[in-house]
Amino acid sequence: MPMSANPEEIPAVNPPQKRPRSSRPKERIAMISTHGYVAAQPPLGAPDTGGQVVFVIELSKKLAQLGYKVDIWTRRFEGQAEIEPVNESVRILRMPCGGPDFIPKEILYKKLPEWGEHALRFIRRNKLNYQFINSHYWDAGLAGQYLAGVLEVPHIHTPHSLGSWKKRQMLEDSGEAPEELERRFNFERRIHHETLLFSDCDMVIATSPPQADLLMSDYEMDAPRLRMIPPGYDDNRFFPMSEPTRRLLREQFGFSGKVIASVGRLARNKGFDLLVDAFSIVAERDPEAHLRLAVGSVSSDHGDESMMSEIRALVESNRLQDRVTITGSLSDEELPDFYRAADVFALSSRYEPFGMTAVEAMACGTPTVMTTHGGLYRAIRFGEHALFADTMDKYEFGITLLQALKYKGLRARLHRDGALRVRSLFTWTGIAQQLLSAVESRSTSIFDSVQRLHGVDFPN
Repeated sequence: MPMSANPEEIPAVNPPQKRPRSSRPKERIAMISTHGYVAAQPPLGAPDTGGQVVFVIELSKKLAQLGYKVDIWTRRFEGQAEIEPVNESVRILRMPCGGPDFIPKEILYKKLPEWGEHALRFIRRNKLNYQFINSHYWDAGLAGQYLAGVLEVPHIHTPHSLGSWKKRQMLEDSGEAPEELERRFNFERRIHHETLLFSDCDMVIATSPPQADLLMSDYEMDAPRLRMIPPGYDDNRFFPMSEPTRRLLREQFGFSGKVIASVGRLARNKGFDLLVDAFSIVAERDPEAHLRLAVGSVSSDHGDESMMSEIRALVESNRLQDRVTITGSLSDEELPDFYRAADVFALSSRYEPFGMTAVEAMACGTPTVMTTHGGLYRAIRFGEHALFADTMDKYEFGITLLQALKYKGLRARLHRDGALRVRSLFTWTGIAQQLLSAVESRSTSIFDSVQRLHGVDFPN
């Protein structure tokens, strides 16, 4: 497929042909996401439970709408049910391994051989046949590669994040000793397994151009087995509302003044401490500015238990107690309205493979400031769709947030054009169609060059 002469033109994705109605069973797809609390209504903010779980659930639903049955395979612990229906065509299958307790994702890989044996027995006992396996994150990739080899079906892997990138960012930004980071995150073991996995599976799905770059530079992946498909969002839940409705939502959430909001699981890479630092710059210049953080009270990353105490200490040291409000995680029902009620949404991550919360906020019409330490900012035009900043420079980040609050015309443009931009690129239906197209074309060359890879979904 030749690259478009217009760099802003998004090549059309041809949806898979509809299969004729018949009495034969629907074709079945296996999704694997082994860590965290995978559920039909996932407890977002729980340990290792966030955007990836939403990604898997929503993608599975759209694949079902396109005519497939989907099994979401995960780990069973804490008395969870073995089988949980999501809808009539999607279900969650939980296999035990490593005992009844939660296991952090950094060490779960050690227990996966047991998980694989339980899954294989279930598959054979129930005579399940899969068109392909799509695994998510490297732990599930190991499990998926084992099942794909035994079952002789294609294995498509979506890394979501990369060990080499996370290691490099944490060495540069955390200030911790390399030995301590290695003890907590098992980077050497992870990168070793990722390298083997990316070499052995049938296809790797990068979620952003920077991630595709790293797959080829750090892991020496060959371009023909690499496809770039971004995450998606649910356009039935995330969309703009009228200004009168927005005022009512502000009252419901107790918002006053000019509100900068952020949401996510409590983890160091999410950069909530960086956001508090940047907000100190905003607060000096705008007496009406307030910051609202909706995060869990317990860190979801192994070894980051002190994060909430550090954030609260930053609030106090900057004398922002009356300007910063920290609440717990939001429910699925509350999340879209939380975005809509805010004047500005901030994605403050130290490193972010994509940035799904920013996409959801933009879809709701909320002016958004996002990190440059990730992939999403390359899909937008500064000042037209959103703003972006180096979140580790508190002055640059703070002034960018201040601009989004200060200029009414800018906010109106971001409200309108930001929502249109993400709707044109990131709906789940389009993402599901791209995945099916990639699987169907895996035997042919997907990309002839790195340049074409960069041109598929994210124009520069």
